[in-house]
Amino acid sequence: MSSENVQTKWGQFISLIIVFFFWGFVGSANDILIPVFKKVFTLSQVQSQLVAWAFYAAYFVGSIIFFLVSLKLDVLQKFGYKKTLSAGLVLSAVGSFLFVPAATMESFPFFLTALFTVGLGFSIQQIVANPLAIKMGSPQTGAHRLTLAGGINSFGTTIGAILLGIALFGMGDNKKTALSLEDIKLPFIILGLAFIAVAIFMNFSKIEDPEKLEEAVIKDAHSSFNILDYPQLYLGMLAIFIYVGTEVTIISNLPALLHTHEFGNILEDAVAPFIALYWGSLMIGRWNGGVNVFDTSKLVNTALKFIVPAIAFGVIIGANIFAAHDVSSFYIYPIWILLFIGVSFIGGKNAGKTLMLFGLSGITMMIAGLAWPDPEIAKFFFISGGLFLSIMWPSIFDLAIAGLGKNTGKASSFLIMMILGGGVIPLIQGSICDFDITKPEGILGISWTHFSYIVPLLGFAYLAFYGFYCPQILKKQGISHVESEGGGH
Repeated sequence: MSSENVQTKWGQFISLIIVFFFWGFVGSANDILIPVFKKVFTLSQVQSQLVAWAFYAAYFVGSIIFFLVSLKLDVLQKFGYKKTLSAGLVLSAVGSFLFVPAATMESFPFFLTALFTVGLGFSIQQIVANPLAIKMGSPQTGAHRLTLAGGINSFGTTIGAILLGIALFGMGDNKKTALSLEDIKLPFIILGLAFIAVAIFMNFSKIEDPEKLEEAVIKDAHSSFNILDYPQLYLGMLAIFIYVGTEVTIISNLPALLHTHEFGNILEDAVAPFIALYWGSLMIGRWNGGVNVFDTSKLVNTALKFIVPAIAFGVIIGANIFAAHDVSSFYIYPIWILLFIGVSFIGGKNAGKTLMLFGLSGITMMIAGLAWPDPEIAKFFFISGGLFLSIMWPSIFDLAIAGLGKNTGKASSFLIMMILGGGVIPLIQGSICDFDITKPEGILGISWTHFSYIVPLLGFAYLAFYGFYCPQILKKQGISHVESEGGGH
């Protein structure tokens, strides 16, 4: 697509963001499944985190396979965007249908296999969809389109938790607290059919395939390059690993935290609103960043930075009220949203500064959550981690691929591999939670599950460091790279 064509191709873009919605929907479904599987299969907290591990390890494995295949064959050149995306969707559909025999056999390893298969399909979709979103219009607004797609992804995570909660536990007076694995079958059959429907729709959409490159250009793109020559890239790979791990671990272990006596013994059937608020926090942040896709005056842009988060918060409250959840405790949360808006104004469009400020804000929130004496307030400090993570992904991506030139594509696939962090870091936090069984007296006057939030605190610390240090690396290389806007994985 030529860069002169500055208009965003909305028809194509809308068909693409349906895929982003699905990533989010399934991502939050995992958070509902973790406490359910923990109870049904009597798992320890670290064993329950294998749900996140199976899903995010699939991204790593899928990216490795895609990379190895691309050494011999340029997949996108050979098959095009539509066919490759459709193949990924069909693979995710197969994974969804595998939930049915897994439930019939009551097998936890089979469930993990099904989730791994869904994730494998997602890895193919991610590799195609991220660069495609950037190419659907002017290069100058590419990062903003990715932000908007990230906002749709977060909308999927927000309502996914609520809809799966309704499907499994019912709503209102008919709500049940006990659960059989049979109840899991129907939602995942519907999900599998939806994946297939989107794959068919995708094949008939007007998404253009990449321009055919000359063989010499392809060979040049595959010429070897050394990661160690680019500190911005290998430190950025660690940043993506830690970013995704921090995003997932905060919420994956939240049901266990809320289940502690300290935090009110909240049961599996009542965690969906909190999961929705966490993923909704990422939606608030990304919608806020997505405002920049639209060409408006500075005054309108500033106004929208307040109005859009308010609308997003309204969506979260409205969806929960529809599901007959009591969300009266959520009305204090706009305090954290205003803090987030303030920090985003200070960060502006500077990728390094934004990342550093949000990292420092995340550290502050985690410390407050650990130290605040009232658990009713403390849990919102942890949940607000989602706000401060929300617009980190493109800032890290922008910094990590700056100055990579013809190796940008390869660098991107290395960064996507690092989504593996979403599988590894929750296991570390889950293993700290399990000390509550062997050492019930806790540590520093709090439970081990509460103390385990030291893990995302350390994650935010590295992300703040990368935001501070990477611009200095780029400066030494003669690269001035400051502009970025928040989006999301």
